Amino acid sequence: MAIFVDENTKVIVQGLTGGQGKFHGLRNRAYGTKVVGGVTPGKGGQDVEGVPVFDSVAAAVSATGADASFIAVPPKAASVAILEAAAAGVGFIVCITEGIPAQDEAKTFNTLVRDYPGVRLLGPNCPGIISPGKCNIGITAGEIAELPSAKGPNVGIVSRSGTLTYQALYELKQQGIGVSTCVGIGGDPVPGTSFVDCLAEFQEDPETHAIIMIGEIGGSAEEEAADFIKANVTKPMSAYIAGVTAPAGKKMGHAGAIVSGGKGTAQGKMDALRAAGVRVGLNPTEAGSLMAEIVKGLK
Repeated sequence: MAIFVDENTKVIVQGLTGGQGKFHGLRNRAYGTKVVGGVTPGKGGQDVEGVPVFDSVAAAVSATGADASFIAVPPKAASVAILEAAAAGVGFIVCITEGIPAQDEAKTFNTLVRDYPGVRLLGPNCPGIISPGKCNIGITAGEIAELPSAKGPNVGIVSRSGTLTYQALYELKQQGIGVSTCVGIGGDPVPGTSFVDCLAEFQEDPETHAIIMIGEIGGSAEEEAADFIKANVTKPMSAYIAGVTAPAGKKMGHAGAIVSGGKGTAQGKMDALRAAGVRVGLNPTEAGSLMAEIVKGLK
């Protein structure tokens, strides 16, 4: 098993005819993902290296039976694209677009909650999701992900940081540790999917035996995750929090990575996770090494 996506997931790419959509969409297909169509208004009837293009998401879903969408369109078009996919019945939406105004993100997210409660949005501004050997939606390089083993133990990964998502995957690959699913939730202030959402899924997934969580400064998502872990997660975990040396009041990379009013500090998040029983590394490699120790104890 895996969470959110698997070998049966059928994906359309909104923005397939654009540079980023074509590059990453075709890489996803080459990995083995069932990329069944693309959407670009006004270009219906064309194809991109054999992938048919449709004028609308509704037309694409009707023709292909797609149940997931990969959105790779500019910021000004992203919110409309997300809601178009939801209205067409797509249940899982991955949006990699960076630079969407926080107000637009908040409005879109709350519209989904109100009008399309069965739809899950991953992102925006995220690397996407990969269930190794089954499905890859987004910009993650499939070759850095170790396939899960039938006997396990396998590890689930959830991360706010795009780059550290890749490092977490590769740290485990170097140790020969299989990954059930790796989810990059993105670092914007209003993510469609949270740490808690992913932790709840990993807790219920029989193919996931341990979990790595990668957080960063800013906001309260990691503290909220720590509360959830303490109450609901029984699987062993390691974690890393980026931004220990970040100065207060300065935005660091992601729009949500800012410490203000003494809140959202790396140390506070690390303390909360440790209090919940999570083994916290001081750098990404140490978090991987801690997970290797955990996995060794599970065998």
